[in-house]
Amino acid sequence: MIIDFHTHTFPDHMATATIELLKQKSRTENFSDGTADGLSRKLKEAGVDLAVVLPVVTNPAKTSKINDAAARLNERTAETHVFSFGGMHPDTPDYKSELKRIAALGLKGIKLHPAYQQVPFDDIRYERIVGYADELGLIVSVHGGVDIGIAGDWSTPARARKLFDDVHPRKLVMAHMGGWMMWEDVKRYLCGLPLFLDTSFSCGSFGYQASVPAEERLRPLAEEEFTDIVRRHGADKVLFGTDSPWSDHAAQIALIRRQPLSDAEKAAILGENAKKLLQL
Repeated sequence: MIIDFHTHTFPDHMATATIELLKQKSRTENFSDGTADGLSRKLKEAGVDLAVVLPVVTNPAKTSKINDAAARLNERTAETHVFSFGGMHPDTPDYKSELKRIAALGLKGIKLHPAYQQVPFDDIRYERIVGYADELGLIVSVHGGVDIGIAGDWSTPARARKLFDDVHPRKLVMAHMGGWMMWEDVKRYLCGLPLFLDTSFSCGSFGYQASVPAEERLRPLAEEEFTDIVRRHGADKVLFGTDSPWSDHAAQIALIRRQPLSDAEKAAILGENAKKLLQL
């Protein structure tokens, strides 16, 4: 089984405009159209069994609306193989009630994005949300490290470590191998902890626009560094992710399969770990 634990989709009527806006900020190219049906087609082409969609809430007043849309998306999971988490904002009104509603809707987890939400990850508001989500058995997926389109140290490995030490969540997932462009800090602060790292948009080639000079392109995690982090952290705590629409499924699967890891470790990363975490 192959499970992509980190994808993004947008409502059909907004997808084209949203993709274009994000492309301008990041200067990268997309590999799918950003719709749920577009993602579903890519999954089928690459032989991926399930994709987890991670909605980012940038306006706290829209939290409930976004979570309702996630629940509607999940009504078609058997057909599309696309399953959405909920989203939360640190300023979501009555966060406990909304987290309870997320759990009741069967969304299984939430996405937090400190850079887009402009709040440091070790802020008390996130600690409260992560702590209560943990009480409810929800998975918490968090953007880790630098954001390619937004400046600031909103979600560094050091901030993640502080929150982890304060809250001790059991189902925390730090995206982008724990901290995009902060690989040494991932090793220092996160490797070995009982939390998950996802592989999304960390290793391999990215679709930069042709106009972006080579010297201005961010350096991805080298494959030997990727394997080093996996070994330090433990393959049983690493989840396959693509950050679709920003990475190609087939290329990212091939990257995992060519690593100097055992077949069991590769299978765990590509889907078995996620299967257990999602309790499928």
